[in-house]
Amino acid sequence: MARKAVRVPSCDDCFFRRNLLCALPEPAPCATFRPYHPDGLRPPQQLRFVFRADRRTRAAWAFPTAQEQAALHA
Repeated sequence: MARKAVRVPSCDDCFFRRNLLCALPEPAPCATFRPYHPDGLRPPQQLRFVFRADRRTRAAWAFPTAQEQAALHA
């Protein structure tokens, strides 16, 4: 099974470096690294929220009823 080659980001791939906005002298990507895109700076892509159908008909755990609590403390 062939694995995809993981591309390591470099400062040359950074939006800030390409637009001459980076003031850091280090050649390695920093915590503010954002991938360069011709359309400009984009926020990182987030996971999509997907609703799942509720499959359970009864809760796995529930609070005791008032009568069960009274019996415990009686």
